[in-house]
Amino acid sequence: MILIGESIHIISKQVSDAVKERNPKVIQELAKTQADSGADYIDLNLGPAKRDPEEVTSWLVNTIQGVTDLPISVDTLNPVAMEAGLKTCKKRPLLNSASGRTDSKELMLPLAKKYNTDVVISVLTDKGCPPDIDSRIESIMDTVTHANELGIPNEDIWVDPIILPVSADQKQVREALEFIGMLADLLPGVKSTVGLSNVSNGTPEELRGILNRTYMVMLGRNGLYSAIADVLDAELVRLNRGELPKIVDLIYKTMDGESINLASLSKQEQDYVKTTKVLMAETLYSHAWLES
Repeated sequence: MILIGESIHIISKQVSDAVKERNPKVIQELAKTQADSGADYIDLNLGPAKRDPEEVTSWLVNTIQGVTDLPISVDTLNPVAMEAGLKTCKKRPLLNSASGRTDSKELMLPLAKKYNTDVVISVLTDKGCPPDIDSRIESIMDTVTHANELGIPNEDIWVDPIILPVSADQKQVREALEFIGMLADLLPGVKSTVGLSNVSNGTPEELRGILNRTYMVMLGRNGLYSAIADVLDAELVRLNRGELPKIVDLIYKTMDGESINLASLSKQEQDYVKTTKVLMAETLYSHAWLES
């Protein structure tokens, strides 16, 4: 699975301060550390990028490219910032992200065509995030058709089903698994991606890692192509590289409903089995699910 390093995010005070001060050291350290840890792309998340969007985005892209030649995922809702980033990228970038919103169809998707980029298209619409799997399918089919009409082929499209926190909605977490599994038949040639850490938003910090890691393996089994993730989590990277096959096998067996004797497992293995059941909505989520 392709891993897109998530650490350069404007919501981080460290990153925000570095941008305000035009301090390249912080940005470059984050970029280099993620590259060394196993990232395939570096995500540059600027959010709405309202202040000096062109200058800031160009400076950040050049700053990152000063220490790594990994491609950049330019992640912003501001089309002015997006175009500035795409123009500055030396390697073919990822436009992250477009959606089914009217403004995105009119302003973001044409940029993907203009700069010949890969593009993330989420299921979001003018009404927000579709509430169920059928409406998500309807949304993405419509938006991909629109992208095709602009001349963007399926092979350049990465679909994002939008992951919500498991602590808020276990049902949609399982539905996202189903959505990813259906995607290849629905839209041949498209790729897929998720904001992996979204699944653990709102949970205690010490529990976020195992939720993210377990869900990555589950999504990967269903055909997920890529994930925006914390590549500084060494265990997550090892799982992605196939270096922990017993853990992966236990997750698969739990997904298949096989009976597993927890007493025969190590604490680490037990935690992965219990977490899989939470993400499959077989065990009710609570902050104490690993203690049961």
